[in-house]
Amino acid sequence: MRNQQRGISFIGILFVGGVIAFTGVIAAQVIPTLIEFQAITKAASKAKEGSTVADVRAVFDKAAAIDDIKSITGKDLDVTKEGEKTVVGFAYNKEIHIGGPAYLLLKYTGKSK
Repeated sequence: MRNQQRGISFIGILFVGGVIAFTGVIAAQVIPTLIEFQAITKAASKAKEGSTVADVRAVFDKAAAIDDIKSITGKDLDVTKEGEKTVVGFAYNKEIHIGGPAYLLLKYTGKSK
């Protein structure tokens, strides 16, 4: 009887390693955008304390300068009233270049709580 070998081949290891490496590279580019989204949400929540639309945008711009937010500015905010509460909304897109003509498009939307 022949003894059969079990396990993964070298080609299989290369393929799995390539998939893991590709996933790691994409994750390394997505994580900073998620951190920036959290900073924008925090700045929008802080900005709702302003009494006028101009005040809200100025407070957001100050918070954006501190947290190094570059994706949106105060003029990109959507400031509305819901009852007595001021609600600050925002929406923006981030593109991550994958290779050649391929991009990963992330659409972020949110509003103050």
